Amino acid sequence: QVLLVESGGGLVQAGGSLRLSCTASGRPSSVAWFRQAPGKERAFVAAINGSFWGDRTNHADSVKGRFTISRDNAKNTVYLQMNSLKPEDTALYYCAAGAKWGYSSTDYNYWGQGTQVTVSS
Repeated sequence: QVLLVESGGGLVQAGGSLRLSCTASGRPSSVAWFRQAPGKERAFVAAINGSFWGDRTNHADSVKGRFTISRDNAKNTVYLQMNSLKPEDTALYYCAAGAKWGYSSTDYNYWGQGTQVTVSS
């Protein structure tokens, strides 16, 4: 089993920055960030996968160029650096983990409790 704990959410003005952290146990091979705003479906944000051949990442078009996912294997932690935040980025952000690489919430078996990000105008 894999346990995930997110942190780093908060309230920030438009144009500001936040860094989210996801500390994992159980050696997850693939970790992703999803977000869900009230009344909307859960949406993919970014994913990272580590293997013998090295890491690979993917970012949703809505955040590409502003958000960056990274991994610190020594700390078993995945980060989401969020810059140039917009009010439409406001959502509950979830960390997810699984054995396979994917872009759908159904591709992941384990989920954190979520951390709230609120961007004011």
